Parts: sequence; structure tokens; C-alpha cells
Amino acid sequence: MTSEHKSTHHCASRRIRLAYLVSHPIQYQAPLLRRIARETDIDLTVLFGSDFSVNGYRDQGFGVGVKWDVPLLDGYNHVFLPKIRDGQDVTFATPMNRGIVSQLRGTGSASTFDALWVHGYATVNAMHGILAANALGIPVLLRAESWLRDRGRSNAKLALKNIFFACLKQMIAGVLPIGTLNANYWRHYFGDDVPQFLMPYAVDNAYFSERTREARSGRASLQAELGLDPRRPVILFASKLQSRKLCNHLIEAYARLAPSRGTEPEPYLIIVGDGEERAALERQAAATGLSSIRFCGFRNQSELPRFFDLATVFVLPSRHEPWGLIINEVMNAARPVIASDDVGCALDLIEDGVNGCIYPVGDVGALENSLRRVLDTPGVAEAMGQRAYERIQSWSFVEDIQALRRALAAIAPGFNAEYHPH
Repeated sequence: MTSEHKSTHHCASRRIRLAYLVSHPIQYQAPLLRRIARETDIDLTVLFGSDFSVNGYRDQGFGVGVKWDVPLLDGYNHVFLPKIRDGQDVTFATPMNRGIVSQLRGTGSASTFDALWVHGYATVNAMHGILAANALGIPVLLRAESWLRDRGRSNAKLALKNIFFACLKQMIAGVLPIGTLNANYWRHYFGDDVPQFLMPYAVDNAYFSERTREARSGRASLQAELGLDPRRPVILFASKLQSRKLCNHLIEAYARLAPSRGTEPEPYLIIVGDGEERAALERQAAATGLSSIRFCGFRNQSELPRFFDLATVFVLPSRHEPWGLIINEVMNAARPVIASDDVGCALDLIEDGVNGCIYPVGDVGALENSLRRVLDTPGVAEAMGQRAYERIQSWSFVEDIQALRRALAAIAPGFNAEYHPH
């Protein structure tokens, strides 16, 4: 389709003003927001509660100071709301802002937003935005990572949660599930009363695939830096070193790959990340007596493709992982992935034995077997990796834009849901 035809298409569609309320600039979301801003009939304004991720902060999960090295604010309109309360993390009451109502109301009826998209519901700001939009007659779209595999709650708390959702669903025009488990969550609490528009949790596929290809030329340099024999495979873990990530299970499973006591497994184990469990994990690694485990510390967003390129297989053993976007990233590097069945994206992205493996969370023996399935037979990891790449290409920003357009068309008469690639 020519640019002239695209322009005609978008002129035929009602142009709508969309506000997006979110706690702070998030490195995964910035590329999607830039992509939405390119839609000529969607006038997007992002309302941020805090700028802590832009200024640099101490990440509680990584346990180190973080300043993202990818652009967080370029390419889309945004406003930082006046602060009542702020911090270096997101909690129920942090950040807390004023000015949400005035932003949504605008300076006149012509300036009022046509829709509000809210990320999450369990904060003061989110509920402030939802209530304000309803008072102003602005339909609300809701997106969150929630799933039903939640921490245990008492019957009283579950009853209160059901009452809360019964009230909340009266204020929501549509939900934007990130995947199957999230869709099940909304269906459990909202039934069929609130329409769903699958808006997959995606990353910038092109960025990660291109950066990984570019990293090939520097592979030998990274191998030398880490003291790796290029003939040996690499098992990669890259995440926060927190107890729920269960990296200790990976170290245990890795040690079992040794052919016999006193020998080394054929693969290396590379651990990228930092956090509260790092010292304990380093002690565990030292206790194995193996010399093939490397701790590489926190690496920023732009550095990760170098490690994806190095990897033969990627492993995420986490429990209670609502999604796991790092798996999206690795699949764009054409690498197979092994994940526990408590990693939310596994159900949508991984087909066991085809493009990776899924094993029962906490089962170290099953994790060991998964590693062997991928690594023991020549050619299997490469074939699985290619299928992983093919799978992730249809879980992308294209599907996100399509879903958002369908949702907007459902709540804004005159808006054209039809999507035309740019």
C-alpha cells in the first residue's frame, strides 16, 4: 500500500485522543509507545506518575543502581504529573500524583480525551485515573500482568477481592490481555461482561534480532573476556538474582550434567544479573567445585544481545513469573528456551520439545532432563532456536497495534479498526 493510500485510509477514520496512565517510563514499553504514536489517527499522550527510571535509581530486585541505556521518552507525547509522593519503586501509594482530572478534562470539550488506557489497577494512581475517567464520561481500557496463580489469601481477602472486581468491572470498557493466563484472570473476575482484546506482551522484535546478529562479530571478544572455549555450548540465565527466580535450581541441575564426579559438564553456565541472592548463589557455585560457571553481574538492555548471541540455550526457572519478557527477547535471537510451568509466557510462546522445553516448577530433575533434551543431540538446539524465532515473529507490536485499534473502535464510534502496516 502506498503512503498516499495510507493517508486516505487514516483520513477516513475518526482521529481520537488516547491517554495512557502508567507509573513511570518502562524500558519494555517505550518502543511500543513510539510505535503507537506513529498511527496517524491516534493522538497519544502518556501520563507518567514518576521519572525515577529516567534519572537512575536503585533497583530493589537487581540490588544495584540502574540507569537504562535505551531511550525511554523519545518519539511520543508525554506529561509528568505533579507529584504528591514519589520514590524509587512502585507501590500501592507510590507514585501518587495530582492533576489527573485536569489532564483528562483538558481545556475544553474539544480537548477531552476519547479514551483512557490504564496500566494496572492496584495503585492509588490507577484507581484515581479510572474514577476520574468515569466521572468525565471517558471509556477506560485496562491492561495488567495479573494471573490466577497468585499468592495464597484468606477467604475474607478473596471475598473482598471479588467485591472490588464487581465494582471495578462497572468502570471498565475493555481489557487488553497480555496472554492466555491473563485473559483467564479477567474472565474469572469480569466474566463475559467486559470485552477482551488480546494485546500480547511483546518486545521490540526487530531491535533484539538485529542487535543479536550484530553481536556475532564481537562473539570471540566476549568469549575471551569470560574465558570460554568457543567449542563448548553455553547455558544462559539472565534475570534478577531473587529467590523466586530459582537460579539455585539451575546451578544444581547444571552440576548434574557432569559425566562423573570430579569432571566438568560440557556446557558453560553463564549467569547475568544481580540481586539479593547473588552471594548465596556464588557460594553454591563454588561448592560444586566446577570451574565452568560465570557470574557476569548486571548488564544493561543494550548489552544483553551479546549474551543472547553467546548462548546455546536460555533458561528461566522462576516461580510466580507473570510473564517473563526476557524470553521474548531471547527467542528473537533464535535460541531455544527452557522455562518452568510457572512462567506466564510459556503457555503462549513455548511448545515443549519444538522450540524449547517446559518443566514443572521446582523439579530439578525435570530441569536437568530438559537441558539434556536440548543439548545432548547435535543440531537440536539450533533447530529449536529457529522455530523459537519463527514463533515470536507473530507475537509482536503489529498484533499490539491491531488489538489496540480494535479496542478503540469498540468504544469510539467512527474510529476505523483496520490496521495498515507502516
